[in-house]
Amino acid sequence: MHPLLVLDVVGLSPELLGEHTPHLNELVKGGVLRPLATITPAVTCSVQSTLLTGKLPAEHGIVANGWYFRELSEIWFWRQSNKLVEAKKVWELGRERDPGFTCANLFWWYNMYSSADWSITPRPMYPADGRKLPDVYSHPPELRSQLQAELDQFPLFHFWGPAADIRSSRWITSAALRVMAKHSPTLTLVYLPHLDYGLQRLGPDLSHPRVKADLREVDALVGELVADARKHGRRVIVLSEYGITRVDGSVPLNRALRDRGWIAVREELGRELLDPGASQAFAVVDHQLAHVYVQRPELLGEVRACLEGLDGVERVLDRAQQAELGLQHPRSGELVAISRANRWFSYAYWQQPERAPDFATTVDIHRKPGYDPVELFLDPKLAWPPLSIGWRLARKAMGFRGLMDVISADGDHLVKGSHGRVTDDPRQGPLFISSEPALAGSGALAATDVAELLLAHVFE
Repeated sequence: MHPLLVLDVVGLSPELLGEHTPHLNELVKGGVLRPLATITPAVTCSVQSTLLTGKLPAEHGIVANGWYFRELSEIWFWRQSNKLVEAKKVWELGRERDPGFTCANLFWWYNMYSSADWSITPRPMYPADGRKLPDVYSHPPELRSQLQAELDQFPLFHFWGPAADIRSSRWITSAALRVMAKHSPTLTLVYLPHLDYGLQRLGPDLSHPRVKADLREVDALVGELVADARKHGRRVIVLSEYGITRVDGSVPLNRALRDRGWIAVREELGRELLDPGASQAFAVVDHQLAHVYVQRPELLGEVRACLEGLDGVERVLDRAQQAELGLQHPRSGELVAISRANRWFSYAYWQQPERAPDFATTVDIHRKPGYDPVELFLDPKLAWPPLSIGWRLARKAMGFRGLMDVISADGDHLVKGSHGRVTDDPRQGPLFISSEPALAGSGALAATDVAELLLAHVFE
């Protein structure tokens, strides 16, 4: 077996390679670059599950980053149990060929309770006093304490939110180098999220100094990992899940559904919470795709017509059309909406700003009933942001309960990049780079081909 390092550089596309990515360019020069035809939805959890199983969402069950759990009448995003993935993973397929096949999964999603030999994933601590403390979950458990003793605490608040930056990807890189040095896995999967932040904030604007800097920063980490791989005889694959394209506005699907009387809310302390179990139709939005759950079959036609009439909606898929894309699964909505290339879907369902839920102005990926990219921005209305944040942190440190309400509840206009819809131009979509041209095949490369290609890089 040949050891293999796989780097998931989120948001990287052929169009972004150039003067700011010398290490990636060198890898391409000595290997091969191929555009990667991704899946619908082109979002993290779904695409990663396809890359690691070779199956579409209709088979592996990961229909988005979150969905409506019908048996619980609740919307949940960013669950972490690997048991949600209903297909064999690439390392399990590898073990069937050779029982000595081992795998380290470093920050790819659905990384808890998996059959990988070593795993690390973000897992904050939530004490009863309301704090959120940075931490990770690992298998075996001692890996967590070993790495945080050597590298300091995982920088959770630089992994997502307004402060997201290169520090989280740098920590992951350092952890990967240590795991490979100590355990020599057959397959090492490494997730580098850094580009995702700037490209959603600014769009794929190569003239912007921050986008250029982001490319240089993540390229330097790639260079460090590739150099280590070459030193130890590892083959290398760099890939991405999706491309990020420029957007100039959001579409609030749930407000349109509420205007028709199909959405129910529960009032708590003068604010409104979406009540999906009591709603006739509602949308679980995820970037440029939304699963729309319709409780009564006789409403399907009306709901579909409502969605199709909204500015910014490109397509609405029924069950048969979902099947054509490999998205028909019991977890999927009765309808699936896809936005136009320059738009994305907002989860907002309230109609008056003062009725918005208290979590709308916080970074709270688990409580929000949809993905919210506005969490990447501080509220522009904040006076003296460092002082405002410092005051909130000081109150928490003194034991006072309070919100970290530093995000705008009406900041959709801030978002300049999105994904979820397959890009029209392959150069703006995801890619696949291999250090081994003879093993990368030829012709069109689909996301469903990747799992078998990883095994080919190990066994051929």
